[in-house]
Amino acid sequence: MSAQPHTYAVGDPETALKYAIQHIKGDRVQIVEGVIEQVVPSWDHENIGDRVRRQLVPALDRLGCIAGSGDLDLPGTSNWYVPDLAVVPKELTKGAGALVPDQTLLIVEVTSESNGDTDRIVKRKRYAEYGAPLYLLVDRQERTCTLCSVPGRLGYTEIKGPLPFGTPVALPEPFGLELDTSEF
Repeated sequence: MSAQPHTYAVGDPETALKYAIQHIKGDRVQIVEGVIEQVVPSWDHENIGDRVRRQLVPALDRLGCIAGSGDLDLPGTSNWYVPDLAVVPKELTKGAGALVPDQTLLIVEVTSESNGDTDRIVKRKRYAEYGAPLYLLVDRQERTCTLCSVPGRLGYTEIKGPLPFGTPVALPEPFGLELDTSEF
């Protein structure tokens, strides 16, 4: 049995690069400003994402959304992100490959020592540029949370934080809840 070849626009490096990373077997990878990075979170890292997800369940049910770490494309750039957690409407996920940040309701990134500045600086700017309405940065190294809202081309215009772990983080509507960060 022969594999069917996949085609893409040879003259379009962005498409070729994004196609290639989606077909790396056994690994989750993302592209950050043209650099391919393997996504391998630690258990501590995963624990925080899981704690956030569990607190979001009542809102997810009410809003008809799911929370996961699916792919996010940033068209027109060499960026393809795998967020730690993104909240998206269920209807957008049926048969979908990657979504774009403005299709999310909330994106959560949890820092790692190896790439904390990527989450703090690069992704924060790019998520705003691509219209993600809410960006929650859980900074494990600084032991703080920062909630960014009101995205624009130059970044988020409303910032709450950094708030030390243990301080509740108020997620605005459509969530209308406070995240307990005491066990982060």
